[in-house]
Amino acid sequence: MTLTARVIACLDVDAGRVVKGVNFVDVVDAGDPIELASWYGAAGIDELLFLDITASSSDRETTLELVRRSADQVFVPVTVGGGIRSIEDIDALLRAGADKVSINTAGIARPELLREAANRFGSQCIVLSLDARRESDQPSGFGVTSYGGRKSTGLDAVQWAKAAEDYGVGEILLNSMDADGTKSGFDLELIRAVRAAVDVPLIASGGAGVASDFPAAIRAGAQAVLAASIFHFGEVSVSEVKDALKHDSIPVRLPTKLVS
Repeated sequence: MTLTARVIACLDVDAGRVVKGVNFVDVVDAGDPIELASWYGAAGIDELLFLDITASSSDRETTLELVRRSADQVFVPVTVGGGIRSIEDIDALLRAGADKVSINTAGIARPELLREAANRFGSQCIVLSLDARRESDQPSGFGVTSYGGRKSTGLDAVQWAKAAEDYGVGEILLNSMDADGTKSGFDLELIRAVRAAVDVPLIASGGAGVASDFPAAIRAGAQAVLAASIFHFGEVSVSEVKDALKHDSIPVRLPTKLVS
């Protein structure tokens, strides 16, 4: 069975507001996340990722309230990432209405958290966020990074993806730190390398610049494609991406009415 490719928008959230910026410079308030999420839903987005970029414990209730509001008003699946460190964090977010949670740093620090989360809540709602970059000393040529790609963890990206699958994660958000912000296309080599090692769905992230970049990522082995700034700044619309996927004979969900 051929699966429908998913198009995902990432909304960076700081203290309950969506922010925009380039490489975290000149960050400005971009509005209410629920209003933007609703707009994306009308535009035909398949899923949303709320990324808590401050991820402080003091801001946790703000994030939970955001998730509660999204569950009431936004009718596409919502994943929440950023600062998730424990089973209790995951439980609170899912109870508030999140469909999935994305785990990065805490999984690296204590991989058993991934197994515990998958066993308790089900693999389908546990996503590994993997920030990878080229590292020549790693067996696959790709290493796992932390702190926005600035720090190497010493882990091989492909081996870590496979280990996470074995721990029970149901999906991998594969972030290319080499391609991120370049707008030169997704890192197809990275996608192919991880796809060859795992069976769980991959979300390709980092590097999208034009609508024609998205079909290539699906052809390389991703089941979903994610973008942020090019959507937020209106450089590429959701409908343009879906048209490009459809033109390449990739199945997509096409709503009856799309917002440009």
